[in-house]
Amino acid sequence: MKVTMERTTLLKALGHVHRIVERRNTIPILSNVLIEASEGRVALKSTDLDLEATESAPADVAQSGATTVAAHVIYDIVRKLPEGAQLSLEITGESGQLLLRSGRARFFLQSLPASDFPDLTAGEFSHRFLLPAVELKRLIDNAQFAISTEETRYYLNGIFFHTVDVGGATMLRAVATDGHRLARVETSAPEGAAGMPGVIAPRKAVGEVQKLLEDMTQEVVVEISPTKARFQFGDVKLTTKLIDGTFPDYSRVIPSHNDKRLVVEKEPFQRAVDRVSTISSERGRAIKLSISDNRMTLSVNNPDSGSASEEIEVDYDSTPIEIGFNARYLLDIAGQLSGDTALIKLSDPGSPTIIQDRDGAAALYVLMPLRV
Repeated sequence: MKVTMERTTLLKALGHVHRIVERRNTIPILSNVLIEASEGRVALKSTDLDLEATESAPADVAQSGATTVAAHVIYDIVRKLPEGAQLSLEITGESGQLLLRSGRARFFLQSLPASDFPDLTAGEFSHRFLLPAVELKRLIDNAQFAISTEETRYYLNGIFFHTVDVGGATMLRAVATDGHRLARVETSAPEGAAGMPGVIAPRKAVGEVQKLLEDMTQEVVVEISPTKARFQFGDVKLTTKLIDGTFPDYSRVIPSHNDKRLVVEKEPFQRAVDRVSTISSERGRAIKLSISDNRMTLSVNNPDSGSASEEIEVDYDSTPIEIGFNARYLLDIAGQLSGDTALIKLSDPGSPTIIQDRDGAAALYVLMPLRV
């Protein structure tokens, strides 16, 4: 293999694929990135056996070939080369080391055979559709915070993507929950998505998709099968195994009879929650909301550090209610709202609460209360 290419081009491609390589690996080949050169392009591939990233970039290929080298090492080398530099990659010596040259710099990198590099065979995808990058980003951004990190409930360690019929229209819906809060976000289902299997995309894959959403004007090619999903962003492809489990029937925890309607200005509410919760205990983070006659009093009582309260104006004319929440969860949800006001639908101090921008908003959040 003998290749010459722009430093910026290689750095961008390595930046996309090296992130999924774990820093510590018991299998040496998984620490490496596969570099394949042929017909005027260099293809890079990395994997952790659950997730695979590939990208190809233009290059001057004098001699085709393939090898694998440590992903983080070559990324750091290329990152530290001067901007605008040209570099060459060449397999050299009997040991098959990769020689990277740029200007007067020479790096001999240990390699492993390309034939040893694992392939995350995707098989056939049953559904393929185009989704605007801005919509995919919104689905992920609004749901990601609610993904569970509890490994024993592995089926909650991702976002559940599926299609549903809403008033005769097919919608693509993303749902995540950790048992304390739930996020449900939807967009019009693109052509080709109808009838797709409901799939759970793992947390790490969702995070990588989010980072690869750089150009908000493009459309992302999404391919789905019962066991794998693939997202293509221009020259970058990300293939992931899906979580093999059944996502719970989330519709059962979304209340339909919360008749106490509270409308509150989002920013003053967030600031008040943030201020008052300063003295709450790190373990509980509990804050009490006392609501009546267009007034809300937020209060915290912590035996170890004292108490705090603050009153804000709200739009509320139902019967008075006192209810407690985890302040951190309350702030997380408020931070996802896109409007200036929040609509909070309450029932009683022990029942789930709905929070959204307005009735019928594309994003809906459910928060379980705390005893305070």
